[in-house]
Amino acid sequence: MLTVTNLQLILISTLQGLTEFLPVSSSGHLILFSKFTSFPDQGPEIDVAVHVGSIIAVTIYFWRDIWNIIKGLWQSRFLPNFNISGAKLAWLILIATIPAVIVGLSLKAYGLENLRSAKLIGWTISCYAVLLYLADKYGKTTRTTDSLTIKDALIIGCAQCLALIPGTSRSGITITASRFLGLQRREAAKFSMLLSIPTIAGAGLLMAYSLWQTGDISNISNACHGVMYSFIASLGAIYLMMTWLKKWTFTPFVIYRLLLGGYLLFNAYGIIN
Repeated sequence: MLTVTNLQLILISTLQGLTEFLPVSSSGHLILFSKFTSFPDQGPEIDVAVHVGSIIAVTIYFWRDIWNIIKGLWQSRFLPNFNISGAKLAWLILIATIPAVIVGLSLKAYGLENLRSAKLIGWTISCYAVLLYLADKYGKTTRTTDSLTIKDALIIGCAQCLALIPGTSRSGITITASRFLGLQRREAAKFSMLLSIPTIAGAGLLMAYSLWQTGDISNISNACHGVMYSFIASLGAIYLMMTWLKKWTFTPFVIYRLLLGGYLLFNAYGIIN
């Protein structure tokens, strides 16, 4: 892990916290941060550390759903049982997580560093913005997470695999898939956030093990501070997102993505300096 200053940690963590659950691509913003500032690239380890702070925020905000999941799993004796709501939601989240695990481990063998380019982010952040707009405009708003099926979970899970490419946005692509399937906006956002827990937790555990092996106390300290700062920003972002979706659509996020993507592409192709 590269050495980072406390100021850089605060800025990175706040950026991560504000963008993780908004459909604008947190990973893309983290990569662009180092490319458009004087700070060096913080590296994937810090990226994962600040993501851990985000899932802690999700767990606290959706504590009732998490408690319902725990109760459901206990009642079903941790066996697949789709007649108990909490157990059903737990298994749907697990099913939706499997595709990303398989694809992620496969891609890791080839390395993902070549995907950390502003040009690629410009294309992905723009193209998937259009897809989100279409899903949000033409998708029905009649379903809740209680109506999700195994097939729905697999579709959302396969969509999540696309988020391994920076700029796609994990929350954005899973919300897009959910809206195409007819989920209400707040329900789509909630399932996307709950789905982030096992995905990011797994990456966090691998990162923690790697840090423990290095024995570098400064790296461990940086990671812990990143988790704390990101947690604070994430909790605020989740609250604002869920409040916004009570009355309005995802259109503002689409517009932001198109503006940012357009700037990145114009800059990458030398149209602007």
